[in-house]
Amino acid sequence: MSLAGIISIEVGVLATAEKWFNIFSKQLHHIQNIAERIHGAKLHQGDDWHINDSVKHWTYTIDGKSVTCQEIIESIDEQNKTMVFKLFGEDIDKQFKVFNLIFQAIDKKDGSAAIKWSVEYERVTEDVHPPFGYIEFCNQSVKDVDAYLVKPEEIVKKL
Repeated sequence: MSLAGIISIEVGVLATAEKWFNIFSKQLHHIQNIAERIHGAKLHQGDDWHINDSVKHWTYTIDGKSVTCQEIIESIDEQNKTMVFKLFGEDIDKQFKVFNLIFQAIDKKDGSAAIKWSVEYERVTEDVHPPFGYIEFCNQSVKDVDAYLVKPEEIVKKL
């Protein structure tokens, strides 16, 4: 059995792909106030949340357990509305040699949008399960963020 793999989920959303990409590429620090399973995030190293070498520290719930890790942005592709986040340290390093979250906001031909999350991973041993809990986490977080993004503008400004 291979220790490496990629698992993905694609979820239809109400907000535009542009709004989705904007919140992740320019307002990432707000996600901790929007997604229920994210308990906190702080800038660990660097001056800006949205540049590649800044390190963020996250605390969130996966499979009913509180998990912590650090994250950097590996790449941002504005044209394809795609970002790659590298997760490492703390709870991640106990189970994975490689752990990347790939975010893509997709414009559909019918005018709707979808969010695709992929988890690219390499487990440290065969005893570690593939990170299906992260896909479930992403699915729930998409619902939380989409509800926030489609709120009337005056409510969003108060948050």
